[in-house]
Amino acid sequence: MRLGTVLTPISEENLLLAAQCSVTDLVVRYPGEDPAQLTRWQQQAEQHGLAVTVVEGYLPIENLKLGVDDGTELKAMKSLLTRMGDSGINLLCYNFMSGTDWVRTSVTVPERGGALVSQFRLADVERAVSLNSGATPRGELVTAEALWNHLDRFLNELLPVAERAGVIMCMHPDDPPLPQLLGRGRIMHNVENFERLVRDWQSPSNRICFCQGAFASMGVDIPATIRRLGPAIRYVHCRDVRGGPDDFTETFHDNGPTDMVAAMRAYAEVGFDGPMRPDHVPMYVGETGEPGYTMLGRLYAYGYLRGLIQAATNPAP
Repeated sequence: MRLGTVLTPISEENLLLAAQCSVTDLVVRYPGEDPAQLTRWQQQAEQHGLAVTVVEGYLPIENLKLGVDDGTELKAMKSLLTRMGDSGINLLCYNFMSGTDWVRTSVTVPERGGALVSQFRLADVERAVSLNSGATPRGELVTAEALWNHLDRFLNELLPVAERAGVIMCMHPDDPPLPQLLGRGRIMHNVENFERLVRDWQSPSNRICFCQGAFASMGVDIPATIRRLGPAIRYVHCRDVRGGPDDFTETFHDNGPTDMVAAMRAYAEVGFDGPMRPDHVPMYVGETGEPGYTMLGRLYAYGYLRGLIQAATNPAP
């Protein structure tokens, strides 16, 4: 297992901090159509001993999810996969939530010591439009059945390109993991549908991003689910929550209900050796910026996850 991170921004200071905390893998956002951007990020990361290994976020796929792409998004995604392969970046993380990205109804809930974390309450979901730009509904309503059909076209078009490029496409769960949100159907909200994903589109490039917080809010046993999905897991977002799919609050990595030690041992048992990054960290006193993606909480999470990884992969005799 390797320790990875998103950095917001990818600055010299943040790269130094990550390197000092033994982070090895840098996760970058969609680079747009600039053919040199991936190379610039790679060169910047390499100066600090890190490697760019994952692209995730802000992908041009919203019309593809709705089935209304005119070919522009498919072309952009095929270009991205090819450029990733040429650059030696072999993981792409995406989701298939239509009209939204991850949604929260508050980002100022006090956790340990007054650090601020995010919360989702279905009863308050209308407020999310003003709290999180990703919660603003986009496009037409779509049913779960239609989403499966659109995913079929999406994967049938992109998996062959990914295979040629040597890139693995990792599906992220719906967040929150509800069968419907804001009038839109959802499909990646339970373990059975992830099993369907890897069963119905069999390809070495079709795998899973195991977002622990999203799976925890499904109400599943995390170590057992890691073992169940096993070889399909190629990328991990590590976080925890209290509550269920319609009402949950995020926690410090070491302060939630999940047995993190057992989870890490399960990753080791199934042979997971890819990047794992801390996700949605608390906002510490004095910090500003994007909730869940500030730096001080990451520093604490790096050390905690590093210790768990060492304990799981180097057990005492």
